[in-house]
Amino acid sequence: MQPARKSALAIGAHPDDMEFLCAGTLALLEERGFEITIASMSPGDLGSSSLDRDAIARVRREEAAHAAAMVSARYVCVEAGDFNIFFGDELCRRVTALLRSVRPNLVFTHARSDYLADHEETSRIVAQACFAAPVPNYRTPGTFEDSDRPTPSIPHLYYCDPVELTDLHGRRVPASVYVDVRSTIDLKERMLACHESQREWLRRHHHTDEYLESMLRWSAARGSEIKVPYAEGFQQHRGHAFPQDCLLSSTLGSLVRAPAIEVGRKA
Repeated sequence: MQPARKSALAIGAHPDDMEFLCAGTLALLEERGFEITIASMSPGDLGSSSLDRDAIARVRREEAAHAAAMVSARYVCVEAGDFNIFFGDELCRRVTALLRSVRPNLVFTHARSDYLADHEETSRIVAQACFAAPVPNYRTPGTFEDSDRPTPSIPHLYYCDPVELTDLHGRRVPASVYVDVRSTIDLKERMLACHESQREWLRRHHHTDEYLESMLRWSAARGSEIKVPYAEGFQQHRGHAFPQDCLLSSTLGSLVRAPAIEVGRKA
């Protein structure tokens, strides 16, 4: 009898979000035999001041696919638009269809409190989809292959750090699970660097060029909390009916840590 397939799904609002937030952990899981899928709700169709929506969406999908290939992953887009990601029937069913297609053991998504509504709405949609995926009478569209076959159970769900590690009020958000990503930080940086069009957009829109530097700074800040060079932080969803054990810990062993110092201090 062949062992059950191990699979992880990381789903963010935009094509580069999961590279920022959990690519180091995805690379570690890929090393341990997990099939990885990286998805975005939107193709990033508003992220340009020079290209129209269709053109920039094509560019960003290509960049996302290139980045995903670095961890032998596939990239999938749910095809909602930027600023058009809202918790509701259509997107909940579409993301549930994606979960049923991928059938992941582990799911990663945005924090519930973040700087942008697209991120927060994605977080709500993904949590609902995880809960709904095993329900036989909940019908889902045939958007993805094998997308109407219920999953055997609710997957383990982890919320990534918010951008800048802070909530909407600027308060530092603690992590309950830390993954030591020192061995994969260089790969994470290369994956993020694939998203050159987003880096150019931030230069123009935010008037700053800290695309790679900010990721390294946030990863170092999380690392300092467990006394390693770089880490990624997560909060596990442990609400009613969700798995209570930490699959990240049992999979990655000593690379998963608990906090070593008070996280309320600024790094």
